[in-house]
Amino acid sequence: MKKGIYLLPSIFTSLSLFCAFYSITASIKGSILHACWAIIIAGVFDGLDGRIARLTGSTSRFGEEYDSLVDMISFGIAPAILVYNWALQPYGRWGWLVAFLYIICTALRLARFNVQSESRENKYFQGLPTPGAAGMIATTVIIFNNLGMPVIKNVTIPLITCLLALLMVSNIRYYSIKDFNFRKRRPFSTLLAFVFLLILFLGEPEIFLFITGVIYTISGPVGFFIMKRKRRILKQELKETNNYNNISKL
Repeated sequence: MKKGIYLLPSIFTSLSLFCAFYSITASIKGSILHACWAIIIAGVFDGLDGRIARLTGSTSRFGEEYDSLVDMISFGIAPAILVYNWALQPYGRWGWLVAFLYIICTALRLARFNVQSESRENKYFQGLPTPGAAGMIATTVIIFNNLGMPVIKNVTIPLITCLLALLMVSNIRYYSIKDFNFRKRRPFSTLLAFVFLLILFLGEPEIFLFITGVIYTISGPVGFFIMKRKRRILKQELKETNNYNNISKL
């Protein structure tokens, strides 16, 4: 600390915290859509601070701890308050218990992430990342609002909140895009794919973000079951091979 801190990544982390605080105040005032977009923008700043720190060689222990504390507010407390004020409040005690489950799972997810920082794979996350879970809540609220779907005593809302909370603390692996190298040469088709996705985003940003969030959220469980099936098939093939070798020896 005597040497000072890196200013640029800390500014982006602070902007994420500002968006989280704005989201909380907007949720309390009833400006639900403003609260949703504030969480989404907080996720953008969260992605930028880490990438800027790595690109400029300004990573530090202070930055990691500051980022983790801000993530707890941006992607734990702010989404929980949002979903509680939006749809869980009519459930009474069970409503705030579901919201608290989401908060505590966020805290546990971040604590596990910090402990495993030295040994984790850069390519994968263990459990659904907290920005992904928060973004899923925010985009779900936006979609429900745009479609005019009723949320009073809608059982899907607490179920989705609980599912996202449990996915965060699960051992299911999720692909990480934080270390995607934009400076590396890529196939021409990659550029076309980015342009196509940009057009879809500009055309229907709410639907695009929601579908992207759903795909990413289910990618973990789908990949888990596919890998489990492959391992079962491989084990069966090895067993049959061993049986065949034993018979051939006889």
